[in-house]
Amino acid sequence: MAQAGKTILEKLVHVTAGTVSLEGSLSVPAETTGVVLFAHGSGSSRLSPRNRQVASSLNREGLATLLIDLLTVEEERVDMLTGHMRFDIELLAGRLVGATDWLKSGPETMNLEIGYFGASTGAAAALTASTLRPEAVKAVVSRGGRPDLAGSYLPRVAAPTLLIVGGNDVPVIGMNREALARLNVEKELKIVPGATHLFEEPGALEAVSRLAAWWFRRHLGLSKPASGSASKN
Repeated sequence: MAQAGKTILEKLVHVTAGTVSLEGSLSVPAETTGVVLFAHGSGSSRLSPRNRQVASSLNREGLATLLIDLLTVEEERVDMLTGHMRFDIELLAGRLVGATDWLKSGPETMNLEIGYFGASTGAAAALTASTLRPEAVKAVVSRGGRPDLAGSYLPRVAAPTLLIVGGNDVPVIGMNREALARLNVEKELKIVPGATHLFEEPGALEAVSRLAAWWFRRHLGLSKPASGSASKN
């Protein structure tokens, strides 16, 4: 069964990633064995209401979560003007690697199994980063992601990977199918019927949360729940 969701730790943190310090929100439920690190998509942040909703759902399922801003405040200002840094997958992956190392050294999280939840371009960063810390990253979930942008890193991914796409997000479905074929690990593509790219339709984000919890609980040391209910392709 899922944990009761009682949170013993919830705080703002500063995550060291290389030469920069990134702001983050850490929540750790009681008796958890896994933590999910979020990689937001282009133009988004750790305050994204969609990722925060998914994170809250994962907390209720007994999973810890860390939401961080992948860019510094100054980098965000530059990116607002140019839009370039949000598509710098290797830069974003490097920030995730730094956050992974931070989790492995933190007293509240050092013994937890790590998973990545990536949205949009953040999915490519998550998949890329997972190849740089294969011993640490145990699972990846992509929501409306662009895993194709991980390019040559895709065949090197070692973490079990779940790709979630909206049923009406036709171009992204094709990109995910192509990426799925290049992954050489345990993998699944789940399609949420009637959902568009941002999963704004009633019940769509709840379906994403259920699927993500199902995948992470399977691979981060928690008891295995019932299978996700969205259709698979």
